[in-house]
Amino acid sequence: MSTETRAADRSSVLFVCVHNAGRSQMAAAYVTHLAGDAVEVRSAGSAPADQVNPSAEAAMAEEGIDITAETPKVLTTDAVKESDVVITMGCGDTCPILPGKRYEDWELADPAGQGLDAVRPIRDEIRQCVLGLLESLGITPVQA
Repeated sequence: MSTETRAADRSSVLFVCVHNAGRSQMAAAYVTHLAGDAVEVRSAGSAPADQVNPSAEAAMAEEGIDITAETPKVLTTDAVKESDVVITMGCGDTCPILPGKRYEDWELADPAGQGLDAVRPIRDEIRQCVLGLLESLGITPVQA
């Protein structure tokens, strides 16, 4: 199967939060970890931070997932156009709304400025949301 055919056959998800430094990075990492290459994953922010939240990095490391190489990215209309599902996490009206896209808003606490103890429950809630998303896309997690 060619790469083009395979890419066309898989779902594409975009996770958006304001700083693209915590929630959206953790969600994107969970999808990659749990779905392998069955889902094309993007994350972005309306006002990206300079770096990923160190508490988010530490919380994900506890799950065996390394996000230290990730960098916050700016949200673009093209990223929305290229995605089937757009998951917002508090970015409000700054997300472009395009026809034919599936939109969800996950109401999650913001890990910005929080320590590891406060980020763990956010991480765990994100994992549950990601598992529900994968189920809705008909994707069985490669890891539980």
